Amino acid sequence: MEKVRTKSIAKKSPLRVVSDSRGGVSGKKDGSGIVVFFVHGTSGKNTAWEYTPAKLIQSLKTGLPVRELDDLRSSLDLSMEKLVPMLGISKATLHRRMTKGRLDPAESDRVVRFAKLMGKAVEVMESPENARKWLSAPQVGLGGAIPLEYAETEVGAREVENLLGRIEYGVYS
Repeated sequence: MEKVRTKSIAKKSPLRVVSDSRGGVSGKKDGSGIVVFFVHGTSGKNTAWEYTPAKLIQSLKTGLPVRELDDLRSSLDLSMEKLVPMLGISKATLHRRMTKGRLDPAESDRVVRFAKLMGKAVEVMESPENARKWLSAPQVGLGGAIPLEYAETEVGAREVENLLGRIEYGVYS
């Protein structure tokens, strides 16, 4: 079971301290997880080879640490109360996951789905702020649906990705 505390070393460099079930503690700078990789790409020590499909699948099967959910919440700039229903997680289940320290594989998969969409939106819209606005506003190319709500299903997420691809290449949508 992991217990997560955050210490601020410097104003822009928070350190995440993770206590594992063996009592070990590891310092990890924020921004080194799977969600941050998909949203912001490679940065610092993170390289693409750390997130190969095989390693990602293994991480998903094990279940992502709950801190990945918080990283997603921060990236999307949504409250946890608004985000978790989109991920199909109830309040009671969220409480259990926070106590346990890990999401289950299906929840982890949905977290990565939203992180990938945010990353693609940042790439196409050229800033996290523009991406957040686009993902939260009704889109004509989705029949007036809001992309984050549309992405609650895998089929919907693929449609949002397709729309972002069309926008990226200048195809009328």
